[in-house]
Amino acid sequence: VQLQASGGGLVQAGGSLRLSCAASGGFTFDDYAIGWFRQAPGKEREFVATISQSGTSTYYTDSVKGRFTSSRDNAKSTVYLQMNSLKPEDTAVYYCAARPFYNPYAGVSEYNYWGQGTLVTVSS
Repeated sequence: VQLQASGGGLVQAGGSLRLSCAASGGFTFDDYAIGWFRQAPGKEREFVATISQSGTSTYYTDSVKGRFTSSRDNAKSTVYLQMNSLKPEDTAVYYCAARPFYNPYAGVSEYNYWGQGTLVTVSS
């Protein structure tokens, strides 16, 4: 399983970005739940959002609820994270990860596969 996150960049506070997580490797993409995590400089990697295999269930950390939305297109083996109303504290490297079972409370160590990360910088 290979995951590649993309779509990061520099944006002003209040702006929007859409991250993508594309999967490859000859596996059945819709067998996997996808999680989004982020890691700010000097901080531990933290959970942001997760989406179930079918896309019908999502869960977000409190700090992004109402601003971030995750969706997926299984035909394209891609998951998206739409980020609106961005704040400087959202600045981090964002990672996507996959696990075979949807669990909204799964932490970093409970995901099996990871992408390389994409940098999001929100200026004030």
